[in-house]
Amino acid sequence: MEVIEEFKTVASVFETKLKEKGSLFLGQVYPVTNQPQAEIILTEVRKKFYDATHHCYAMMTIEGNIKYSDDGEPSGTAGLRILNAVQHFKVQNVLLIVIRYFGGVKLGVGPLGKAYYNSAYMTLSESSIITKVTYRKLKLVFDFPESGQVHHLLSLFHIRDIRNLYNDECEMEFMIRLTEVNEFIRKKEELLRNKVHLKVMDELVYL
Repeated sequence: MEVIEEFKTVASVFETKLKEKGSLFLGQVYPVTNQPQAEIILTEVRKKFYDATHHCYAMMTIEGNIKYSDDGEPSGTAGLRILNAVQHFKVQNVLLIVIRYFGGVKLGVGPLGKAYYNSAYMTLSESSIITKVTYRKLKLVFDFPESGQVHHLLSLFHIRDIRNLYNDECEMEFMIRLTEVNEFIRKKEELLRNKVHLKVMDELVYL
């Protein structure tokens, strides 16, 4: 799977309300990282809004996991329309739910699909959309006299979440932008050669 260097997502949970011919559409967007997390949120929403007529949604993650549901609405009028809004804003790692309370007037397939799209679109357009950058965890092991050079090396890059461990040797774990890993390895060899041991971890974090 191709690793994404950066992506857009929502900063926090956000909700909007849209009324269409008596029906109430509650649009809710949640930042998520995977499908199990989305399923937990969906279960909680269904319990909280148990009296709603439909709980339709679309989910998209950076792993390429896409899922959507019409939840009893005519095929193609809800889940796919919500997904269209997600794709329009090019956001990922999101779960967008549109909860409908039926108002007694049938909208028809076309207007119904438009209502779901408009609810999802409004929710995303009014939410806070941010860009997250992919970081990889690295680890350096070195003797204390090399500390000054190590800190100089780190100052040349976008480094986050530094964690120092002091045992017989100095150990330092930190996150670095994925796009800078190769240059960091090259610069480490240039400045420190074999004085510092570098381990590239598999762990990726989105910050």
